[in-house]
Amino acid sequence: MSESRRARPEAVGPPRRTLSRAERNRAQRGHRRHRLASGFAIAALIVVIVAAVFLGSKLWHSFSGPSNDYRGDGKRDLVIEVHSGDSTTAIAETLHTHGVVKTVKAFVDAAHGNAKISAIQPGFYKSRTEIPASSAVARLVDPNNRVGRLVIPEGRQLDDTTDMKSNAVTDGIFSLISKASCVDLDGDQRCVNVDDLRTAAGTGPLAALSVPPWATQQVTAMGDDHRRVEGLIAPGTWNVNPSASAQKILGTLIADSAASYAQSGLQDTATALNMTPYDVLVVAALVQREAKPQDFPKVARVIYNRLNEHRSLEFDSTVNYPLDRREVATTDADRAQHTPWNTYLLHGLPATPICSPGVEALGAAERPAEGDWLYFVTIDDAGTTLFTRDYQQHLANIELARHNGVLDSTR
Repeated sequence: MSESRRARPEAVGPPRRTLSRAERNRAQRGHRRHRLASGFAIAALIVVIVAAVFLGSKLWHSFSGPSNDYRGDGKRDLVIEVHSGDSTTAIAETLHTHGVVKTVKAFVDAAHGNAKISAIQPGFYKSRTEIPASSAVARLVDPNNRVGRLVIPEGRQLDDTTDMKSNAVTDGIFSLISKASCVDLDGDQRCVNVDDLRTAAGTGPLAALSVPPWATQQVTAMGDDHRRVEGLIAPGTWNVNPSASAQKILGTLIADSAASYAQSGLQDTATALNMTPYDVLVVAALVQREAKPQDFPKVARVIYNRLNEHRSLEFDSTVNYPLDRREVATTDADRAQHTPWNTYLLHGLPATPICSPGVEALGAAERPAEGDWLYFVTIDDAGTTLFTRDYQQHLANIELARHNGVLDSTR
């Protein structure tokens, strides 16, 4: 059959229109945009997946797996702080932050069921970096690793004092702080020096020492004498950071003590007495040094009566204070020394408290007993103290004290 007679396919539907060049270009650009958008979406998805895997890995390493616990004896000693109200998890986070434990969960798991962990008191504890969580738990519950615990008994002054009868030395607050700050880190014994504490007390800025506003005038008036902060550190149990500077330690103690005094109502009571809080503190310190607790309110009343009648206080404790000694009586030469505390020579209160008064002494200064007494003297070793307004009776009481050996008959 010839070519001209061969069957040809017939078109179905309307004839196809040929695209123009402009239409073809637009179509190609659309395809390219679609492919580009798809590429961006895939790339974004990959980034999200990688980020999720990375974060998941970090969380896994921070909170799980025995392989994420340290082994061995650790690298170096350090001191960590447990804050008031810290939970086991909070303690674990502190340890993890300082490189003690490798994961939070490892410590929490190791501490689970250990009743001693929940009984841990706020304070400072010696530990080591990079140790197993079980070792970190054991170190925290070991009382030998508690450091920086400071106990200040009532009636202590900043400097050491000597008993003139027995020659026994009583640690002052500076010595107590120094001893409490001692810690052995990798064989190196570190303690805050008493001289550094004394220097900081005398020359440190009042703001850095956290001196409360109601004491700034009297503290400033003392110049660079370290005794200017006497009485501003309250007796009690405190936590001292062994790694802190002398100035920082004093500032923390004074700030915490000021808060304690505020809670006791010192400022409100002082207003009611028409006195400054500082003066009430000075009176409380005198009460602390001059009497036994059972006589605190009466001695406070004697002080206020003598002040109201413009009489000098004439307390031997104020003479002995700058001499750093403890003695019932003083000599004529002692009483002739001009100091900011000698109440035989000056009228009114001494320049600063002469010790750190306790709660009972402070309460007596705030709420003195009722009475007209002007004099008192302790007459025996049992602490019996006689009070009177009559001077001749007071002289007779003094003779009784001498007869009983409480007062030196030669003085």
